Amino acid sequence: MNYTLIKDFIDLLQEFENEVQMGSDAYPGNIQGFKAWISNKQNPEALHAQEPYWEGKENGRTPESAISTLLVHLNRYAKTYSKSAISDSEFSTQEDFIYLINLKAFGEMTKMALIKKNIHDKPVGMLIIARLLRQGLIEQTDSDQDKRSKVIRITERGLQVLGNQMEKIRQATNIVAGNLNYYEKMELIRILNKLDRFHYPIFSRNISSDQLIDIVYDDYSFKDSSIQ
Repeated sequence: MNYTLIKDFIDLLQEFENEVQMGSDAYPGNIQGFKAWISNKQNPEALHAQEPYWEGKENGRTPESAISTLLVHLNRYAKTYSKSAISDSEFSTQEDFIYLINLKAFGEMTKMALIKKNIHDKPVGMLIIARLLRQGLIEQTDSDQDKRSKVIRITERGLQVLGNQMEKIRQATNIVAGNLNYYEKMELIRILNKLDRFHYPIFSRNISSDQLIDIVYDDYSFKDSSIQ
C-alpha cells in the first residue's frame, strides 16, 4: 500500500476542509466541491480561462459594473413576468402577492417585520399593507406578547385570492429561471445568498441615503474590488 500517496491525499483533504470551515463559499463541502477545488488548484490557468465576457469588458468596464447592471435587468424582467401573472387578479403589484406569500409561509408578524422581510422602506411597506387591509386580504390584531403592538395575518379571503393566482405565479418564477440547468440554479442560489447575507445587515441599519456609501466604504474593505 502506498502510504505516501494516502498521506498526500489526507493533507489535501485537510487543506480543503480548513478552507470550507473558514467560511469560504467558493466550493461546497462535498466530493464535488473537493474535485473542483483539486482541479482549480492544479490548473489555476483553467479557472482564469473560464472568465466570462461582459459588455464593455474590452473597454475596461469592471465586473462590478456588469454585475450591478445585470441584477437591475433581471429585476425588471422578473417584474414584467409578475405583472403578467397578476393581470387578471385583485393584486395591484407583485409586492402584494409576495407579502401574502410571506404571511402564509411564516405566519403572523408585526408590520415592520413583514416590511423588513421584503426589503422595503417603511413608507412603501405601510402603503402595501394598508392596501391589503382595505381589500380584506390581511387582518391585524393585538399581539399576544405585547398588547401595545399589532400583528397581521393573511385572511381566508387572502388565501383564496392567492391560491387562484399561484399557478401563474409559479409559471412566472419558472420563466425567470430561464434556461439554467439544475446545477447552475444551485450555484446561482449560493452566490445570491452570499450577496444577500452581505447586504441585509447594511439595509437593516436604516442608514440615510446621503451617508450610506461613505459609511459602508468605511466599514468594509473593498481593496482589490472584492470582499472574501
